[in-house]
Amino acid sequence: MRVLGVDPGLTRCGVAVVEGQPGRPCRLVHYEVVTSDPDEDLALRLLGLDVRLAEVVAEHRPEAVAVERVFSQHNVRTVMGTAQAGAVAILAAARAGLPVQLYTPSEVKAAISGNGNADKAQVTAMVTRLLRLEVAPRPADAADALALAICHVWRGGARERLSAALRRAR
Repeated sequence: MRVLGVDPGLTRCGVAVVEGQPGRPCRLVHYEVVTSDPDEDLALRLLGLDVRLAEVVAEHRPEAVAVERVFSQHNVRTVMGTAQAGAVAILAAARAGLPVQLYTPSEVKAAISGNGNADKAQVTAMVTRLLRLEVAPRPADAADALALAICHVWRGGARERLSAALRRAR
């Protein structure tokens, strides 16, 4: 299964593609951070993210998309930008006919490190180890996107198999 992971953000949006199967090591396909200028018009910033996500989908052909679920933060402006970027990622997936799964940060941390309270350094270290990379992915937004994709391969793949088995049983 090939999965696109998106760590949404308006100024920095982590985007990553991994390939793998539940219970097995994943393989790195691609990662990057899509950036936009905070002084640029909001509509143009969102359009730029949409265009880049469409390019990544077309180039790497994921079978599913995993997006970090926006959670409450104290800074409303940050939450709004994150939610808008997440919506662009969901829309890009829908436009390509791809299933989308949302994961909370603690779900991803637990899947990757076994600890739902792991910090960014721990997540980055585990992503580096799990993908057998010589150098840790930077910045943290890229590592988070990789963690989302790995989480979906491991959890989402199992969820899909269970759903398929239930459909066959009916």
